[in-house]
Amino acid sequence: LKEMFLKCDVKPGASDLIRHLAARGVPMCIATGSSTQDYELKTRNHQELLAAMEFTVRSDDPEVRHGKPNPDIFRVAMGRFKTPPAGPECCLVLEDAPNGVLAARAAGMRCVMVPDPRLSDLPPCDTILKSLTEFDPAEFGLPSFT
Repeated sequence: LKEMFLKCDVKPGASDLIRHLAARGVPMCIATGSSTQDYELKTRNHQELLAAMEFTVRSDDPEVRHGKPNPDIFRVAMGRFKTPPAGPECCLVLEDAPNGVLAARAAGMRCVMVPDPRLSDLPPCDTILKSLTEFDPAEFGLPSFT
């Protein structure tokens, strides 16, 4: 498993999106269902992108009492921004897992899902994309790519 985690790559379009939003001052974070140990292995080769995040909340964070699909992790994340959002409806979650989508929706947040193509039973969310290269930030009130 460790070898697999060390080879984790970012999803197509993720690097461009993160750089674009960071350059325009959009606050971002990571709220992952991974433990600190697994997260550090998965992200070891992506430190440049992680630097654009205000913070990371992991599943073993002491304030996260229940894992996804419970909304705890997203509620904790919302409260940690330097300038907290006006409400959960002002947050946009990008997710790849059904339990993450359920957690985001339970937290009252908007959600875009980029699922593994092998998944067939997908939970309801705002948008389902095949790739982040299809994501249009302007559709969600974020700065446009153009």
